[in-house]
Amino acid sequence: MRSIRQIGRVSLLTLCGSAVLAAGIFIMVAPAPAAFELPEGERRITHLPVVSRSIPQKEEYELYDPKIGKNFDLKNFWIRADLRVRPIMRNNVCFGSNIVGNGACNNPNPGTTPNGTPGQANDFYAQQLTRLGIGYDLSPDVNFYMELQDSRTWGGNGANGREGTQDDARNHNGCATANGGGNCGTLGVRAAYMLVRNFAGFQGLSVKAGRQYVVFGNQSLFGAFDWSNTGISHDGVMLQYSTRAWDSYMGWFRTSESDLGQAVPVGAQNPNIGPSPFNNGNANQDSDVLIFYNQIKSVPGFIIEPYYFLYSNRYNSLDNRSQGLGTPRHSNQTRHIVGGRIEMRKGNFDATNETVYQFGQMGDTGGPNGAGYGNQKYLHISAWATRNWIGYTQYEWSWKPRLAFNFDYSSGDGRANCTIGGNTDCKTANTFENLYPTNHIHMGYMDVQGWKNMMGLSVNLQFRPTTDDHIEIWATRLNLANTKDNWYRATQGVYVFSKTDNNKRHVGDEIDFAWTHLFMDGKLSFQAVYGHMFAGAYIKENLGTNADQDWAYAQLWINF
Repeated sequence: MRSIRQIGRVSLLTLCGSAVLAAGIFIMVAPAPAAFELPEGERRITHLPVVSRSIPQKEEYELYDPKIGKNFDLKNFWIRADLRVRPIMRNNVCFGSNIVGNGACNNPNPGTTPNGTPGQANDFYAQQLTRLGIGYDLSPDVNFYMELQDSRTWGGNGANGREGTQDDARNHNGCATANGGGNCGTLGVRAAYMLVRNFAGFQGLSVKAGRQYVVFGNQSLFGAFDWSNTGISHDGVMLQYSTRAWDSYMGWFRTSESDLGQAVPVGAQNPNIGPSPFNNGNANQDSDVLIFYNQIKSVPGFIIEPYYFLYSNRYNSLDNRSQGLGTPRHSNQTRHIVGGRIEMRKGNFDATNETVYQFGQMGDTGGPNGAGYGNQKYLHISAWATRNWIGYTQYEWSWKPRLAFNFDYSSGDGRANCTIGGNTDCKTANTFENLYPTNHIHMGYMDVQGWKNMMGLSVNLQFRPTTDDHIEIWATRLNLANTKDNWYRATQGVYVFSKTDNNKRHVGDEIDFAWTHLFMDGKLSFQAVYGHMFAGAYIKENLGTNADQDWAYAQLWINF
C-alpha cells in the first residue's frame, strides 16, 4: 500500500505538471521531496521544458529563498563612485536680449534687421551629480560593470509657486513638478556592459557589449562630456584588437530606435513610437553610428589615429530639422566621416592636429521644386574641420608653466537657413556635424561655441604653484567661418540666427580664469572658474544688443 500511494503521488504530480505545461505556462520544478522514491539515477522530476532560459544554467531561479550565486567571490567585487555639487551663475545669457526657446537668443531671421528682444536673461542654479559604479570580475578576462547615476537640480522637483505646501523639501519623486508630472526620473543608467578580453581564445581581441562610454582622441567628436550633469554614453557593441604597435576599434551603436519602446518585454515590430507623425508603420526609422578607429603607436614620440565613422539617420525629413540644415544630427541623412589625429610629444614641446572631412547626402522639406515631405536626399554634404594645438611646458621649473596656442576651424553653409527662411533653393548641407563631443575643454570654458561654423584662435597659460594647485588663464577670439550661417553654441544648437545679409564675422572675445585644488591624493577636488565674454560686432548686428556676458561656477567633486 505504501508503494502504491507513493506511485500515486508521483503520477498525480506528473499529471498536474503536464496540465500546466499544456496550458503554456513554463515552471521550474524543484528537486523531488526526500519522501518520494524515484527510480535509480533520477535526481528530479523529469519532462521539464527543453530550454527553460537561453542562458548558461549555472544559477537556477529559486522558488522562494534567494541564495548567493555559486560563481560569486567577494574578492572579485569592486565599486567606484562620484559625487559633485556645483552652483553656477550666468549673467546676460543672450547679451542683453531674451531667450526665445531651445537655447536660442532670437528666432530665424529671414530679414535684414536685427531681431533680438532687449532684456536680461540672468540665471543661478545648483546641480548635483551622483554616480555609483558596480563591477565584478568573473575572471581576469571577463568583467561586468554597471553605473547608476542620479542627476538633479536643487529645488528642481518644483513647488510651482506653492512653497510650504508642495515644496522640494517634501517631494522626492524625481519629477519636475510637485504633483508628479513633467520630466520625471532623475535616476538612470550611465553604463551597463560586459567586457570579454581575448574573446573566444583570440589573443588581443576584446568585445564590450552594452551601454558604454565612447571616447576617442581629445574628445572632438566622441567624448564623455563629464562637464554636463549627465554625460554621454552609447548603446551598442565595440570590438578592440590590440597589439604592441597598433590598436583598432570597430563598433556599432544604435542611437535611436523608433518602433520598440524602452523595456518592452518582447521584441515585435510595432508602429513607430515617435517622433515621426508620418509613415507611422515604417519600422526602419532608426539611427546608427558605425565606428572604425585606429591608433598607431609604433612611431617614437607620436600617436597617429586615422578613423572612419558613418552616421546613418533614417528618420523622415521633418522629424528633426527645426533649426535649419545645421540642426544637430538632422534627420534623414547619410554622413561619412573620414579623418585623422596626430599628437606629438618631444621633450618640452607638444603638438596636436586633427583634420576631418564629411561627405554624403541629406534631405529636408522643400526639395527640388518644392518636392515636400519624404526621404529624398537631395542635399549634398561637403564639410570639414581642423583642430590644432602647439604647446611648450617648462618641466624643469617647480611651477611647470605651459604656454599653448590654438587654431580651430569648422565649415558652415551660407544656405543653412534656406528651409526655414522662405527660400527653397537648397542644394548643400555643408555645416560641419559635431556628433557627440566634449566641447567644454576646447573653445573656452563658457560653452558659447561648438565646433560648427567657427574659426577661433586661443592662447592658454597653465602653471602649478604647488603639487595640489593648478591655475589656468585662457583667452579665445571667436569668429564665424561663414557669415550667412548661424552661431552655434557648445551644445551644438543655434545660439543666434544670422540675418540673410549678415557680413559680420567676429562673435566676441572670451577670457577664463580657473583654479583647481586637489585633496586626498586627488580623490577630492575643489574648482572655481570665472569667464567673461566681450560681445563682438556679430552680436550687435544680429541681435541689436551687445551687452557682455559673465559666467562663473564653483564645484566640489569626490571620486573614489
